[in-house]
Amino acid sequence: MADINNFLALMLQLSVPIVLGALCGTIAERGGIILLGVEGLMLIGAFAGVAGSFFTGSAFAGAVLSVLAGALVGWLYALFCLKWKAQQSVVGVGINLFASGITAVMLKAIWHTEGMSDSVDAFSGFTVPGLSKIPVIGALFYEQSPYLYLMILIVAATWILFYRTKYGLRYRAIGDQPYAVQTCGVPVNRYRYTAMMAAGAIAGLAGSYLSLAQNNLFVTDMVSGRGFMGLAANIFGGWNPIGSLGAGMVFAVAQAARFYLTDFEIPSQIVQMLPYVVTLLILLFVGKRVKGPEALGKLVD
Repeated sequence: MADINNFLALMLQLSVPIVLGALCGTIAERGGIILLGVEGLMLIGAFAGVAGSFFTGSAFAGAVLSVLAGALVGWLYALFCLKWKAQQSVVGVGINLFASGITAVMLKAIWHTEGMSDSVDAFSGFTVPGLSKIPVIGALFYEQSPYLYLMILIVAATWILFYRTKYGLRYRAIGDQPYAVQTCGVPVNRYRYTAMMAAGAIAGLAGSYLSLAQNNLFVTDMVSGRGFMGLAANIFGGWNPIGSLGAGMVFAVAQAARFYLTDFEIPSQIVQMLPYVVTLLILLFVGKRVKGPEALGKLVD
């Protein structure tokens, strides 16, 4: 039973950046904006978190800075797509390339090194005595960071906003019929700007988890495909916050399995490939069957 709890606890820890990345895609694409830049947004958040913690000596300040940096880049993303009518997929790829380059440059400028930063103040995991011993659900209380509980709250809040408020109804309608919604007097692009800033903020938070909770430093390109896994989880989850949560857990299981397959005589390269193979298989067999927002990628004047 202890092994099961340990595996579930590890799975939950690994799910945080993937689920938050999936939620970014859900928020942006529900309103009709293609968000391929999750990887870059998370990387900028990871760097901003470490930089903020380094200069202030506070992991909390670093996390706040990562959210602000993500929101700013999310706004720029929307500016390129909505005001300047840039091709959305190209903007996403550009953000990913920009993030990889600018973080490497800033890493050299601040710490005068390449590859990784100095260690900084970070968030520690904590265990709740007694509750951590409960079968299955005890994993929620074993060596978990505050990010896990914040992730659950964000998913719940997003679902409530989408499906229990008039603003969520309008926003989901924007993703399907933006021109019809605009004729009703709803400021379509204002909703989209707000959504992109929220998606960027969440992506920044996801990045700071990697650098301030899983680690206590920044490593070049440390997101390592988790943003793309998040996008795949968003599609697998049907552009739904709860679906993104469940799909993110599936990908996290594949990641957690790597640590247990090392006991078998399997080449390490194959073990490391497992999460990415799962991502490709899910996109191949599930991607064509789910129905996304009808106006994805379409703009209004």
